[in-house]
Amino acid sequence: RLPLQDVYKIGGIGTVPVGRVETGVLKPGMVVTFAPANITTEVKSVEMHHEALQEAVPGDNVGFNVKNVSVKELRRGFVAGDSKNNPPKAAADFTAQ
Repeated sequence: RLPLQDVYKIGGIGTVPVGRVETGVLKPGMVVTFAPANITTEVKSVEMHHEALQEAVPGDNVGFNVKNVSVKELRRGFVAGDSKNNPPKAAADFTAQ
């Protein structure tokens, strides 16, 4: 899970959501779902401080390039998660502990 802090459009690269990995990992080639928009796409690359990463772990502040998603479709506050393992989805309400 990775809540988006911002979304950039970088010339020659494309759409780059940015945020901190909270749980799990983020890797190039992974298929992620963005909630609440329910947009699913592949991660092309992951970078931290202008260095390519093979795997981002919790605590890492990363930017990741996604395929075929416009910067207008994603917004700060959306949550990215693994589409194959309990993907994030919108909730009308929830019970806190």
